[in-house]
Amino acid sequence: MTTATNTAAASPRVTDLMSTMNAKKVEVDGVQADTDKFMTLLVTQLKNQDPLNPLDNAQVTSQLAQLSTVTGVNKLNATLESLKTSYQSSEAMQATNLIGHGVLVEGNKLGLNSGKAILGVELASAADKVQVVITSSSTGKEVATIDLGAQDAGIVPIAWDGVPDPTRVDADGKPVTLPDGMYTYKVVASRGGEPMKDAKTLSFDSVASVTTGGKDGIKLNLPVKGSVTLADIKQVL
Repeated sequence: MTTATNTAAASPRVTDLMSTMNAKKVEVDGVQADTDKFMTLLVTQLKNQDPLNPLDNAQVTSQLAQLSTVTGVNKLNATLESLKTSYQSSEAMQATNLIGHGVLVEGNKLGLNSGKAILGVELASAADKVQVVITSSSTGKEVATIDLGAQDAGIVPIAWDGVPDPTRVDADGKPVTLPDGMYTYKVVASRGGEPMKDAKTLSFDSVASVTTGGKDGIKLNLPVKGSVTLADIKQVL
């Protein structure tokens, strides 16, 4: 007995659609690949449409408009990625150039060395009176006050000589200087007799090294403050 096997031939429509969806992969530009895929599907759809109920012009125009939108978005994404890469390279170069430079960052620690120290104040708005009150880290007592007078909005770098009171002198007639060490400080600002809450203290630090390639982006490594971003740098000295 002979057994006959009937194999149903696939319809041309199904064959065309399967060929379209399972086309061989070719390494091409992402935007061009999406465009080619869309156009191939559209042509296949037109070839296999129902002759009695074909796509009207509005439907074809709508699909072409969708193609234009998708292509535009893909090109925009590619452009943004390119700009992002360029910006990161520029930011890394800028950060590297800061190695060895002194900077002001937000903080309230002050290191007095050989009677010299650098600190700063950041004012969000103008003030009639600004004072920096310095406290000893060891005793917790206020040891000096720096009177800055009236100041405009912005960053005010301060060089301090460690002298708490110019009227106090030693046996040689020189002003008495506070001992070297770590101090903390706060800024007291007022306008029209009212205390201001938008004044910040800035600490002096130096850029020792730069870390790149991390998930958190580029980091500047400071001996006292630790790791900060470029946005944390208030002023380069």
